[in-house]
Amino acid sequence: MVISERPAEAADRAVPGHWEGDLIIGTNRSAIGTLVERKSRSTLLVHLPRLEGYGEQPVVKNGPALGGYGAVAMADALTVAMSQLPQQLRKTLTWDRGKELSAHAKFAFETGTKVFFADPHSPWQRPTNENTNGLLRQYFPKGTDLSRWSVEELEAVAYTLNNRPRKVLGWKTPAEVFTEQLQLVQRPGVASTG
Repeated sequence: MVISERPAEAADRAVPGHWEGDLIIGTNRSAIGTLVERKSRSTLLVHLPRLEGYGEQPVVKNGPALGGYGAVAMADALTVAMSQLPQQLRKTLTWDRGKELSAHAKFAFETGTKVFFADPHSPWQRPTNENTNGLLRQYFPKGTDLSRWSVEELEAVAYTLNNRPRKVLGWKTPAEVFTEQLQLVQRPGVASTG
């Protein structure tokens, strides 16, 4: 679906569970998936290892994407990352028009998350993710092979970023705001705002 069809609650950040996503691209067909929750600014980093057979044979046009962020590998990795969250905190995902998310229907079916696509050449429609990717370049500089970082190292970077106080959050950390959101959706008998 196009971004103009995304619910208004995603745009105004009043309700948790709306995410923005993208890739940070490195050398040698390496990438890290980035997911940022719009209300809390909480970040999840998605490990995208190269697939078996990468570099062993010449690249085949229209062949399997072995770089680690082909459509099926991307959908599978996003499904694993988002499935760790309660359903109330994975309502929507807004992505750019990259071919890496062409298996979005598979991801949406498996997670119950509606996928929206930003207009072409419109990074300002995913501002939280664009800002976060800029912060992440402090840890993952351009021109480096991003496949060298392990899942544990990505989790450590996400932990550091999520525990950094933000002025926009009243000097709370994304982790504090996200924890508050989790507690609200997990409290029995309490209606959520979404």
